[in-house]
Order: sequence, then C-alpha cells, then structure tokens
Amino acid sequence: MKKQELIQRFNKQLVIENYANQTIKSYSSALKLFLEFVEKLQVDKITEKEIQDYLYYCKKRKNYSFSAMRQAIASIRYLYLKVLHKPLPDNFSLQQRRPNKLPVILSQQDINKLMKVTVNLKHKTILLLIYSAGLRLSELLNLKLGDIDPKSMKIHIRNSKGKKDRYIMLSGNVLKLLREYYKLYKPKEYIVEGQYGGKYSPASVQNIFKTALKKADINKSATVHTLRHSFATHLLEGGTDIRYIQELLGHKKLETTQIYTHVSSYSLNKIKSPADKLDI
Repeated sequence: MKKQELIQRFNKQLVIENYANQTIKSYSSALKLFLEFVEKLQVDKITEKEIQDYLYYCKKRKNYSFSAMRQAIASIRYLYLKVLHKPLPDNFSLQQRRPNKLPVILSQQDINKLMKVTVNLKHKTILLLIYSAGLRLSELLNLKLGDIDPKSMKIHIRNSKGKKDRYIMLSGNVLKLLREYYKLYKPKEYIVEGQYGGKYSPASVQNIFKTALKKADINKSATVHTLRHSFATHLLEGGTDIRYIQELLGHKKLETTQIYTHVSSYSLNKIKSPADKLDI
C-alpha cells in the first residue's frame, strides 16, 4: 500500500470514530514522520526493532517531550490496530515514565501587573478572558458571540478537547470589558477576530502575552497556558473544591487536576514547620 493511500485510510478511520479535528491533524503528522523514517520498508515488513529505532530517534534526535512521545506511540498503535488490522509487534506495550514536572504559576499580583501594563483594550480582553475562565488557547479562539450569556453569567465552551462541551462562570469584570470591547471592535462571529474577520491567530495571542510579561518585568518561563494553570491554582488557594475545578477545566480525570495541589500555597500556609517550635 502506498504511503498516501495509507495516510488517507488512517485519517478516514479517525473521522469515522469521531476524533476531534486537532487530534486528527496531530496523529496524521505523527504518522507521516514515522512513514518517512521507515520509507524504504513495506509497512507489513516493519519489525519491532524499526519501531524502537524510530522512537529512540524521536526522543534523542528530535528531543520529544513526554506528550509528543505519547502521541507518536499512539499513532503507531492506531495504524496497526485500526487501519492495518494487525496485532502490534511483540513487546510493544511501552510504559513511559511521566516526568514529575510542575507547571509555572503566576501569582495574583503578577496577573494584576499584566493587566495594568496591557493598555490595548483588545489585548487586555484576551488575557483577562483566558485567565478568568481558565481557557485553553484554542477555546478562546473558537469562542463565538452566542457563547457568552450575560443573563446567566456563563460562558459556553463548545466542542473542546475530547469533543466535550462545558459551562464556565462569566466574570463581572470580564463582562464589563467585553461590552467596551464590542462597542469598539464590533466582532461579527467570533469574540476575538483577526483584522479582516475570521479566527484570531494563536501566534498573535502568544505575542500579546510575551509583550505583557516583558512590560510587567515578570521573569518566569510562562506561556499563555500559564494563565489557565494560574486560574486553577488560585481557585484552589481560595478554597474551591478540586472536583469543581476539574469540571471547570474540562479534565476527564481527577488526577490531571490534582497537579495543582502540588503548586498551591494554600496547604503549605496551613502547615507549620517543626523548626518553628524550637526555642532559638
């Protein structure tokens, strides 16, 4: 089977199984890289050694992260099981060790600084909207005018990661800002639109955030996604039950949300060091 035909069958199967568009793109990209690596071999002639060599190449030469490696492995699994209808090569039940890396968090003082140095109304609305609701970047860019409900003070997140919908609270400060923003920019379909309409660029949002970090003199390795991490951590520090935070973030598993218990200062502030009991 030719490479292009295999990719088409691969993508069709993903569509049939109702995978999200972003997942299809990611899996397809991972498959293309794999097929390029083994291009001199017939797919049915690929051995466990070639797969191992490929994964080693991804990790050592391409410096893949944990999630990128997981995606590379998942794409190969899907190819064998769902497209070729063949069992995986022996011993392919790889178990990656998840890195115990904590997310970067901005304090509420940092968030205040970011908002104060961001003068442009559109830029400020973007940053505050992401932080106020713990949005993923893709969720912000896909927000439409009808997804904001000022009567119930809710935001409707549609077709997000895993093709799931959810509701998030609408901040009063954000609603006030959105009304000012709407009067000035008059978006037609999406909350945040490009200069000529349509979806706003994700790279533009990242640049807005980087500029705000620099102006606020915040020297942390933060990205736009840091605003989502900060939202969850600040809720936890404020006493919000972690199960509610899980629902607000749209996490499938509670374990995913529990990482914020490690970065929150809420618990640490309640615990006294035994050194404090010493008479020194």
